[in-house]
Amino acid sequence: MKSKITLCMLLLLSGIQLNAQDRMEGRNFGTRAAIIAQNGMAATSHPLATQIALDILKKGGSAVDAAIAANAALGLMEPTGSGIGGDLFAIVWDAKTQRLYGLNSSGPSPKTLTLDYFIKNAYTKIPAHGVLPVSVPGTVDGWFELHKKFGNLKMADILQPAIDYANNGFPVSELISYYWQRSAAFMQQYPNFRETYMPNGKAPAEGEIFKNPFLAKTLSKIAKDGRDAFYKGDIARTIDKFMKEQGGFLSYDDLSDYHAEWVDPVSVNYRGYDVWELPPNGQGTAALQMLNILELYDIKSMGYGSADYIHIFTEAKKLAYEDRAKYYSDPAFNKIPMEHLLSKVYAKERAKQINPNLAAKAYDAGELETGNTIYMTVADKDGNMVSLIQSNYRGMSSGMVPPKLGFMLQDRGELFSLDPNHHNVYAPGKRPFHTIIPAFITKDGKPFMSFGVMGGAMQPQGHVQIIVNMVDFGMGLQEAGDAPRIRHEGSSEPTGEKMTDGGLLHLESGFDYEVIRKLLKMGHTIQYSLDGYGGYQAIKRDEKNNTYWGASESRKDGQAAGY
Repeated sequence: MKSKITLCMLLLLSGIQLNAQDRMEGRNFGTRAAIIAQNGMAATSHPLATQIALDILKKGGSAVDAAIAANAALGLMEPTGSGIGGDLFAIVWDAKTQRLYGLNSSGPSPKTLTLDYFIKNAYTKIPAHGVLPVSVPGTVDGWFELHKKFGNLKMADILQPAIDYANNGFPVSELISYYWQRSAAFMQQYPNFRETYMPNGKAPAEGEIFKNPFLAKTLSKIAKDGRDAFYKGDIARTIDKFMKEQGGFLSYDDLSDYHAEWVDPVSVNYRGYDVWELPPNGQGTAALQMLNILELYDIKSMGYGSADYIHIFTEAKKLAYEDRAKYYSDPAFNKIPMEHLLSKVYAKERAKQINPNLAAKAYDAGELETGNTIYMTVADKDGNMVSLIQSNYRGMSSGMVPPKLGFMLQDRGELFSLDPNHHNVYAPGKRPFHTIIPAFITKDGKPFMSFGVMGGAMQPQGHVQIIVNMVDFGMGLQEAGDAPRIRHEGSSEPTGEKMTDGGLLHLESGFDYEVIRKLLKMGHTIQYSLDGYGGYQAIKRDEKNNTYWGASESRKDGQAAGY
């Protein structure tokens, strides 16, 4: 069996000198200690957003108030991965009722765009940019649903920090500037992009002050008049007019009819820890299916970074992602037997296909009996915790920037399939398959950890690695995120593409070359890549000491901070 590894990876790995062995935790990859605080904690992908969240907590705001404030700021400060033109999902631990609540605030496709349109115009897939992948933005309604149920402060006070930064400006950070400039090279062809995101004729450089007065006005209207300002007022009418001018389909009626949905999170128990995700149309179920398979193996004895562990992890991912490709979709259009997908018995049947010594080139989905981004988490002094993820999907998204509103519409509709027999086939008013997933862990019915790992199809893989690192390999909260990650790509996709060649196994620097040699002999095709391993934020609850522990992604610009 033929396997390959890129020359780039060989050269890089052969020259790696790890020099962090003298740190307190004794690992090669520790970057810093976790943050510990008593009264509140916030972990977001931007330090200024984290500080906004803390300010809201200090003013008496709830964890949800702080998360909304930070999310609004991130739409301004990190437009490469978020904004009010996108969707939102959240899992909330409510200290009063001692239970979890799930919110699916993803928007559906336009009602006037049909599958026949794509077929008649000879599309084989929905394009990534332009008017066709645009679906209803769910974020703003998600804010107000969360606030109505769990908020303390007035929405005007919650949104004011983002409005102030939009008016007065903020310095663009290194990583965001990098992605912004990459996107601008392509996106500037679209109407209103340059006016909004390139005010000086170019994308902002690192450290440059960026202002978005258009977004400030939009957020001010939302703060004053509520969610209806976005879905039924001037903002909705501007979007409707702009989309018609561009030959698009998203309409005023699509916006005015939209409402987010409260859903029950789903879970599996992994070695004594209850791991919670949201059900389809998101992909969180894949993380739970992977954990069910991994629980069948003695992962701890394999050892972190071993070829045996990486092999079993990768094969479990391949199996779960075949079900992801075939079944995960909008449950309003398909009956998805979640109980069967998440059963331990089903996991045992699926695991029988794994050869412990050989990588599979392809798997079939199981037979069922009867579906870029920002992540943040916030906890408050009362014990409430929120796990929130929000995205416009691909990079800066569709390119569709309604005039003088200060944000771009999402391109999430790209993830529909055009195969009429597929669960995730395009249909009017249907929510597309979603990649963004928040996560939560409870133990013995109490909150243990709120976390997420942003980054497309990496997200379930990232969730599983964080859990395994902590539960099986005994790592701490920050260390679990710092550890070198595994990313497999090439599985079958919800858009219809099939895996036939086993895909590619990407490994971050830090894995031993002898491990890589063994994986090659097992038939894995290994490739080195510089990014794509996700962005991690987490808060852990210490019930005994009544404290929170916070961690933030060392690969990005984020920050965890408490008070």
